[in-house]
Amino acid sequence: MTENTSVPLFRKLDCYSLPVENLDSAITFYGKLGHQLIWREGNHAAGLRLPDSDAEIVLHTDNRPIETYFLVESVTEAIERIKNAGGKLINGPLEINVGLYAMLHDPWNNPLVILDFTKGILETDSEGNVIGNQDPT
Repeated sequence: MTENTSVPLFRKLDCYSLPVENLDSAITFYGKLGHQLIWREGNHAAGLRLPDSDAEIVLHTDNRPIETYFLVESVTEAIERIKNAGGKLINGPLEINVGLYAMLHDPWNNPLVILDFTKGILETDSEGNVIGNQDPT
């Protein structure tokens, strides 16, 4: 398969993901800064609106570092494209709620965290609680 290097790989910045000790306290803090809750998964994770973008602040209580996520069409294809360009796979691909995730490094050891929405974006109820995924098609 020949790669089309004229088509940008990264679609957009999806989110800025931050580890927190207490999700309720973090939602309150960022709420005081004017960021509205978009979605929540129990006491594990929550997404907050960035008003001039469809990117989000994602707060989480699991053992992940601070990460900036790039959205790609396909994580598996993006891994190959990044590796062929001289990058290296660090972790993944791993299944996540919305699709696949992987961490790679560019030739200068900068992290490239990617995800896709192959399972569909999160669907929420009227209170923002995650109840499933929207059909990705």
